[in-house]
Amino acid sequence: MLDPTAPNRILLAHGEGGRLMRRLIHDEIMPSVENEFLRLAGDAAVLPACRGQLAMTTDSFVVAPLFFPGGDIGSLAVYGTVNDLAVAGAVPRWISLALILEEGLEIDVLRRVLASVAAAAKRVGVPVVAGDTKVVPRGAADKLFINTTGIGELVDAPPPGPAALEIGDQLIVTGPIGRHGMAVMVAREGLAFDPPPTSDSAPLVDAVMALRRAGVPVRALRDATRGGVGAVLHEWAEASGHTLVIDENRLPVTDEVRGACELLGLDPIHVANEGTMVVAAGQSHASQALEALHQADESAGAVSIGQVEARGLASVVIERITARRVPLDEPVGAPLPRIC
Repeated sequence: MLDPTAPNRILLAHGEGGRLMRRLIHDEIMPSVENEFLRLAGDAAVLPACRGQLAMTTDSFVVAPLFFPGGDIGSLAVYGTVNDLAVAGAVPRWISLALILEEGLEIDVLRRVLASVAAAAKRVGVPVVAGDTKVVPRGAADKLFINTTGIGELVDAPPPGPAALEIGDQLIVTGPIGRHGMAVMVAREGLAFDPPPTSDSAPLVDAVMALRRAGVPVRALRDATRGGVGAVLHEWAEASGHTLVIDENRLPVTDEVRGACELLGLDPIHVANEGTMVVAAGQSHASQALEALHQADESAGAVSIGQVEARGLASVVIERITARRVPLDEPVGAPLPRIC
């Protein structure tokens, strides 16, 4: 119980540096993510030296609702951060955790989120080494926002990137697409799907490691978050100067996501993912890449969805079920706001 007058909710005083803030940090936050780095209780984490180059990423998570089928804002913050490091060719090592709490947030909700952060960090073996807590007035945030910074160690040269794509390269997705965006949308709007779409929120570290262990010379990796697979394809087409062609028949889409997208008038290829990445590999190495990806749980459903071709009239083309090729338009904005 943090305060006898308001035992179950966050007060502005919890962010003002006094006794309530100290108790919030030491009674609620620190026990959830406790480790040797945090025991020093300094203003900055003192980290051990690394042998090679470092990679760093930062991200903010403002998803609504905080909890959705397949995940929540806590695990999403951890997985989203380590995934950005993994696809950059780094082994995630450390993460920071900054919490922005709205006045009136239930303490039980904060505890659930912190437990999820702790479980996710333990799963990927990445300790929370630093953090911050702020409280904003009621109405200035939507219950709880999280900001993270992740640091990883480059153990190999990172993939050369989309500018290195060559004609004939195969395009692979590591699992069914559109699951996260539709899970959040259905939960937010209270739509009665049975069963509801479930988020794919998960770490991609093992999938990337499987490619590395197999020695697959990957051209490019990208986790397909906001904008979905479609956004990745357009970015890669622009960077490479080639046309990326995908086959609609080969796109992996679950029945739940397909049904929800049809009802809402959305295309799964533009819907966000949080545990699915796009991989580009040379034609001669595509089968090796798929075999490696199938060894990791999070990428066991990996399939090839298309290939790189010489630049035509459109940068990204989709071959529809009717066998007709049409340009894949890029949405101007996000069809599903606040999915991460």
